[in-house]
Amino acid sequence: MDYQKLSTYVDSHKSNFLNELGEILKIQSISADPSEKDEVHQCAEKIADMMRAASVENVRLFETEGNPLVYGDYIHAPGAPTVLVYGHYDVQPVDPLNEWETPPFEPTVRGEDLYARGSTDDKGQLFIHIKAFETYRKLFGDPPVNLKFIFEGEEEIGSVHLDPFIRSHKDLLKADTVLISDTAMYGRDLPSVCYGLRGMAYLELTVENSSFDLHSGSFGGAVENPAHVLADIVSKLHDKYGRVAIPHFYDDVLAVPEEERREISRLPYSDEEFLRQSSAVAPYGEFGYTTNERLWIRPTLDVNGIYGGFTGEGAKTIIPSRAAAKISMRLVPNQRSAEILDLFDAYIKQIAPPTVRVLVRKMHSGEPALIPIDHPSIKATTEALETVFGKKPFYIREGGSIPEVLTFQEALGAPVVLLGFGLPDENSHAPNEHLYLKHFFDGIKTVAVLYDKLVGK
Repeated sequence: MDYQKLSTYVDSHKSNFLNELGEILKIQSISADPSEKDEVHQCAEKIADMMRAASVENVRLFETEGNPLVYGDYIHAPGAPTVLVYGHYDVQPVDPLNEWETPPFEPTVRGEDLYARGSTDDKGQLFIHIKAFETYRKLFGDPPVNLKFIFEGEEEIGSVHLDPFIRSHKDLLKADTVLISDTAMYGRDLPSVCYGLRGMAYLELTVENSSFDLHSGSFGGAVENPAHVLADIVSKLHDKYGRVAIPHFYDDVLAVPEEERREISRLPYSDEEFLRQSSAVAPYGEFGYTTNERLWIRPTLDVNGIYGGFTGEGAKTIIPSRAAAKISMRLVPNQRSAEILDLFDAYIKQIAPPTVRVLVRKMHSGEPALIPIDHPSIKATTEALETVFGKKPFYIREGGSIPEVLTFQEALGAPVVLLGFGLPDENSHAPNEHLYLKHFFDGIKTVAVLYDKLVGK
């Protein structure tokens, strides 16, 4: 490959690429909001059109009971490896809307970043692969690898229909490597290959007493208050050392070799930069572990929201009939989400008082994943990043979850390469989500270079 030719072409087409990305960023494909179902479908159709325009073949939408899957391929390299590219076009809700500096579905460039919901998670990163394929074909002809693409619209709500689709379409999706760009680099201009992801167990905990709110003067002190009970339960989910207090929670946690912990400790890190990214007051977490270790190799439990009772303006003296909390647990190898959810359920029933009804509603989950870093696909990815960024990449884990990584590995028997171009501080699930544009354009170059590296060119 003539890398200079590739780099010059991408640099000279930045405006075009940004305008095209803006077309899908404007679509409100919020999978968690049923009222946006038509928008989600519209986004799937738009991506299919873009794939066809890029000369991807056999493009089609697979309808599900939820949102459609977009498939396409380009199989013109007999005997060469096949790469399956996965991404998702659905996005997180935008609340709280008043905290956005510019409207979430009006893509806006400010400084070196593009602001819009989905810019980094995951429309921007998905779009990198469409443009990389299109660019390679225009400049150099058919890629030296075979390519398949599968893009879903339910990742932000647990990938409910993707898992069975993968398992029932193994022949269609068969590949030698699965390539995913839905993770982050360690920092700006610090290329990274991610080799581990935490899993997820998500639930809703509800505490109920009466069938309706009660007057606190008429009933206060004589009946249990669900909000009080919920607060007490939440206070018992961790011990004073920051460890999850659920019995047997850590039984299956895979021990991390000291050599790997030493490698993690060598990564550039400072409390100041971490606090800048998070805007938190101070680092906090499980005793005996560094911040990166808490984020990557240790499981966690977090309350994502608490609600119940009266929270409006003014005063209303009631005892709420119910109070609830949304809770997520990030899991590490070899924990399994179903077992952890059962342990949580058992613990809550043990500590809840008999004066209320307690319900644990299991919502969605995904398993942790660990990828061998000595696989040839990882080596090729390392070389591609070094070509574009001019420096050796870091090997990192990530605290987030991509539920289908393990499914791809198990069902297709193919290694998963996590080649992310986002950044940890790009607000992917928060207001003012953005994408560092240099990483976007360098991502297009990296993926195009990777085609050659995968076959040793």
